[in-house]
Amino acid sequence: MSNTSIQPTSQAAGDSRSQTYLLGAAAGLLFGLLSAYLYNRAAGESQVPPGTQRVKSGELIALGLTVLGLVRQVSEMGRPDLKHNKRR
Repeated sequence: MSNTSIQPTSQAAGDSRSQTYLLGAAAGLLFGLLSAYLYNRAAGESQVPPGTQRVKSGELIALGLTVLGLVRQVSEMGRPDLKHNKRR
């Protein structure tokens, strides 16, 4: 007999979820830092004095809708493809 124990399925699923959350947080952090860097670089290249440039409301709304679309696409990746399974 072996001394290794078999982990329950629920713990393995919990580990997988933790990994997913960590990967998502790391990707979000990197994306946010890159976005802030590029925004500041573009603002620095403009001839407008620092602190006087404002983001337009319409641009923020468009950006928010784009982010919601991206989140929806990511969440759909986690769903099983039911249409594909019915064809078999």
